[in-house]
Amino acid sequence: MAMMDFIKKQFIDILEWTESGDGTLAWRYPMAGNEIQHGAALTVRESQVALFVNEGQVADVFGPGRYRLATQTLPVLTYLKNWDKLFQSPFKSDVHFFSTRQQLDRRWGTTQPVTIRDKDFGAVRLRAFGNYAFRIADAKLFHTEVAGTRERYTLDDIDGQLRGLMLQHISDAVAQSGVPFLDLAANQVEFASQLRSATAGEFARLGLALEAVTVQNVSLPEELQKVLDQKIGMGMVGGDMGRFMQYQTAQAIPKFAEGAAGAAGGGGGVVGDAMGLGAGVALGQVMAQQLSQGLQGGGAGAAAVAPPAALKPDEVMATIEKLAELKAKGILSDDEFAAKKAELLKKLV
Repeated sequence: MAMMDFIKKQFIDILEWTESGDGTLAWRYPMAGNEIQHGAALTVRESQVALFVNEGQVADVFGPGRYRLATQTLPVLTYLKNWDKLFQSPFKSDVHFFSTRQQLDRRWGTTQPVTIRDKDFGAVRLRAFGNYAFRIADAKLFHTEVAGTRERYTLDDIDGQLRGLMLQHISDAVAQSGVPFLDLAANQVEFASQLRSATAGEFARLGLALEAVTVQNVSLPEELQKVLDQKIGMGMVGGDMGRFMQYQTAQAIPKFAEGAAGAAGGGGGVVGDAMGLGAGVALGQVMAQQLSQGLQGGGAGAAAVAPPAALKPDEVMATIEKLAELKAKGILSDDEFAAKKAELLKKLV
């Protein structure tokens, strides 16, 4: 019976893999109970690696080339099985092929804004996307850590994990680059380089080499873009706090006027718009005072101006709350907020 089983066996004499372009990274040769004939030919093409696995252990690794499978070409496998009879009997082993060519144009991108530290804004939630390329650099490590004994392992199987690794290190990349957010758009190459450096180690632990990373776009969520526009407006008036608040008031006047017109017609929109301005009357008094000081020049030789009218406690608190919102959004620094808060508290009646 044993002799009949031996005769019925199919003996494999050629082992090779031609990639089909379906994104396969690892492929196990279909043995189906067959055994590899002593002296069989193994062909490993360029951009491929072949692994012989015996009883769960990686026995031998073959790079590109053509091999005749015998004792001389399988020294480790021979040692594991104690085959010292020059393979008088056929032998069986699992053979896995791996594609080592670059996998190009793999996409990454933020599904939700990522919070990073920024020296201009303090904290910024940004969106970014681009692509990357990788290859299998250590087939043995990739087999033991990722692909395992599966018949086929594809790009789709690992895509989510790799994109997650890219996104995980965006904050590290921005910090290492030292580039402020406002300059990131003009320094996307440096940002991409730092993202690659920050992520390459995670890829290597899977037996992969991160070959290239590109950043195609960096942007803010819509609500933060509005804050950025305010920051730009502040820059246009020279960073002066008084002038910036005058600028904000000027931006709000048209909306306030529309609300007043609605109130005249019975719509009652003035109160809502005043709240939208954040203590409208109080801010108006502060703005008027700063505008007056600006017109006088603020110098030692300028004519004395009348002291500003005192503010009611609720007006002062409303103004301070508005300033706190500006500080939370990164428009005011801690020092600017503290100075303006102290100034307003002195005006309590």
